[in-house]
Amino acid sequence: MYPAPRDDIDARLRGYWRWLGAVLFVLVALDLGTTLVAARVVGTDGEANPLVRWALEQGLHVVLLLNVLAVVLVVLLFHMLLETIRVTPSRFRGSFMLLFELWIAGLLLLGLFLLANNLTVIFTGASLL
Repeated sequence: MYPAPRDDIDARLRGYWRWLGAVLFVLVALDLGTTLVAARVVGTDGEANPLVRWALEQGLHVVLLLNVLAVVLVVLLFHMLLETIRVTPSRFRGSFMLLFELWIAGLLLLGLFLLANNLTVIFTGASLL
């Protein structure tokens, strides 16, 4: 088995940024929007995450600030992780990339579950958690 050419690795790593965009859209934009609606419907006591509950109690500005900080931190860490993949020896890179792809797919599934939970809270007043 021959190592993949550098252009193939770079194209694959660029594709990971699209995956991150999808994850951030679900975990930040959709989850944040539905969390705000759910907090209006059932109150902040219905929020399972204590940090989010605290932020909601502080006000929208704190919630938005924490989300912006989280996105900046995630993008920086993601960039560092992709650079780590780029310099990983080719004999380990395939396994590392597979684990990375499973991790990012898991984050996307987690985000979809949290979105479904928020929608359940909004429409039924009950959590899936």
